[in-house]
Amino acid sequence: MPDRRYALQNEEANRLTVDLLDVLGVPSDRRGYFQHMLTTVLKLYEDGASTGDLKVTNTALKELRYAYKVFAPYRDVRKVTVFGSARTAPTQSAAMAALMFGRRMVEAGWMVVTGAGAGIMGAAQEGAGGERSFGLNIRLPFEQEANPWIASDPKLITFKYFFTRKLFLVKEASGIALFPGGFGTMDEAFEVLTLMQTGKATIVPMVLVETDQTPYWRKWDAFVRDTLAAQDLIDPIDTSFYRIVDTVDQAVEQLTTFYRVYHSSRIVGDNLVFRLTRPLRDTDLAVIQQRFEDVLKGPVDQAPGPFPQEYNEYPNLPRLLVPFNRSSYARLRQLIDFVNTL
Repeated sequence: MPDRRYALQNEEANRLTVDLLDVLGVPSDRRGYFQHMLTTVLKLYEDGASTGDLKVTNTALKELRYAYKVFAPYRDVRKVTVFGSARTAPTQSAAMAALMFGRRMVEAGWMVVTGAGAGIMGAAQEGAGGERSFGLNIRLPFEQEANPWIASDPKLITFKYFFTRKLFLVKEASGIALFPGGFGTMDEAFEVLTLMQTGKATIVPMVLVETDQTPYWRKWDAFVRDTLAAQDLIDPIDTSFYRIVDTVDQAVEQLTTFYRVYHSSRIVGDNLVFRLTRPLRDTDLAVIQQRFEDVLKGPVDQAPGPFPQEYNEYPNLPRLLVPFNRSSYARLRQLIDFVNTL
């Protein structure tokens, strides 16, 4: 039967969408999502959507579907997204650092995701190699042909829209590395910070890599602290979301040690659940409770395996139940950092 809470005005059309799901054999646990998506598409017709709106929706949906398909085989591999200028020459120190960074992250077992352009992106891609990297290209009238290290690889995805491309640059990342860049790099830096600050993206390690003696990110950091934080436009502890590093070694260490004890997280009911690489001691739980009482609405607790709502994901990992009150995601980042010291 169709979902009466979200249905088309035409009852026969509702019945036919259900019949289509039956023909395809869509399993019951995913059926509702497919029914709602089909209904949404057909509601565009009922709403009288313009041809322009249909073109945007059609292209965006195709881009989403294809990108999901490309990333799916690598779902369990950690990935770092690298941002930086497309205009950086290969001989500049920033490009050489990006090349070494891509190589080092692959050696650590990660994959590299870039915007597929030249400069910093091309250097990181060269260091990682096409086999261990993804390129998320964007169609532009200038300066954005895919770099040669990913141009012929099936993991190159070309997007028409920035919003679909930016979704995957962030969604697939277990870490973010930013090298010096222009408007696009600034855009990505503040977007990632905004998403983590508001709880709209999973908290991941974010490193800002200085690459020569002329400060870049420290000037940016001074603006964030001396203007945004000083004028109460952000909370001063929101700077906890990022780390400024001076070397590739430091960047790699920041990214990899973020997952030393903390593995991943998921919302279960009204609480947040941390998957851990090893269980904590009772004394550790007591310290967490005391140090982070301001963002907890109840006692932290531990479980040996997944909760039912997790569909048995990572069954061998112990869980830390964190009754997070969602008052400060920067404090949640600090809680993750503390767990990694235990």
